[in-house]
Amino acid sequence: MTDTNDTRPADREERAPRQSRLYRLMRYLPLIAPVLLWAVPCWVLLYAGQRWPWPVTLAGTAVFALGLVGMPLAMARGHGRRQQDRAAIVGDTLLGAAWVLFTWSVLLGILLRLALVAAGAGEGQDRARVVTWAVLGVSAVLLAWGYAEARRVPRVRTLDVHLPRLGAGLDGLRVALITDTHYGPLDRARWSARVCKTVNSLEADLVCHTGDIADGTAERRRAQAAPLGTVRATRARVYVTGNHEYYSEAQGWVDLMDELGWEPLRNRHLLVERGGDTLVVAGVDDVTAESSGLAGHRAHLAGALSGADPGLPVLLLAHQPKFVDRAVAGGVDLQLSGHTHGGQIWPFHHLVRLDQPALAGLTRHGPRTLLYTSRGTGFWGPPFRVFAPSEITLLVLRSPQGSTSA
Repeated sequence: MTDTNDTRPADREERAPRQSRLYRLMRYLPLIAPVLLWAVPCWVLLYAGQRWPWPVTLAGTAVFALGLVGMPLAMARGHGRRQQDRAAIVGDTLLGAAWVLFTWSVLLGILLRLALVAAGAGEGQDRARVVTWAVLGVSAVLLAWGYAEARRVPRVRTLDVHLPRLGAGLDGLRVALITDTHYGPLDRARWSARVCKTVNSLEADLVCHTGDIADGTAERRRAQAAPLGTVRATRARVYVTGNHEYYSEAQGWVDLMDELGWEPLRNRHLLVERGGDTLVVAGVDDVTAESSGLAGHRAHLAGALSGADPGLPVLLLAHQPKFVDRAVAGGVDLQLSGHTHGGQIWPFHHLVRLDQPALAGLTRHGPRTLLYTSRGTGFWGPPFRVFAPSEITLLVLRSPQGSTSA
């Protein structure tokens, strides 16, 4: 492995990306989302023809009103200036529960009701009450299952990735990918240690973390991140920043990862050599870095590849999949990303698709570039994963020559 910081003139600087449709939509969501998330289930469960006894209706309405008021207040105290972890846990949990209730209130409130009408089952009140119990039952099961999915150690997903320019000496190179660990208000130090133990069992040549280590500063989440220092790789451990680092003193996270023995690839690269062949492993800061105002932080692919032989294959770490357009223009062979969480709680993935070119898995972009998007190792905010399982990924790089030299 050779580290290089050689420089060469950049053909052109990358332009800052336009604000996406999702970003523009998100500006208005804090105003309307809480009302919709709580008001729609309240109406579907209590006022859509059920004719519950008035104490039931009153108590149910009070619960939804408390959720509507309490969720934003808890999230403000938890994620605002005060950074109160207990409040963040309450707010995040209420957000996840409200999203699941909202989703299934809409789906079952329409589809199940139509099915009951078509089947001629029951009277109006009976059908409405069946819908209510179905929504509550489905939501309870999904929230319990989703919580268990979020808190477990991710399963390992293994796949071969064929790179036409990869030399025979590098065939079989094992690349482990973790991302979006999001250490946060829920203490996951023990979970972190188990994740690192699983990564070590893969006996990877290269271990990558593509950002969003935590929600909070490095000083505050150090205990949860500390097990990352136990991760082993035969060649290198490399890391790039995600957007959440730029909410929480990004340079502190870069310094901590360096202290833990990881190589922060901040618009630079290193070389992995084996069997007479070489792979360029490059990394860029997250695309939000420049707007953070932090000096020296920006996504700069030309700088990351400066000094590298253009004839060598390139593995690029970039937190967000949407950087792939620049990767294609730069002739990158494989980009590794996270950020999307696979949507985390279905059907949020439809909103993610407005902002990103890929949700999860391996996709091709342009004539050469492959993009692998991980669903993430941890979770952000609501401690639930519904139909979007977390993952630790083992990518085995394959050469056309098919050599399996160690």
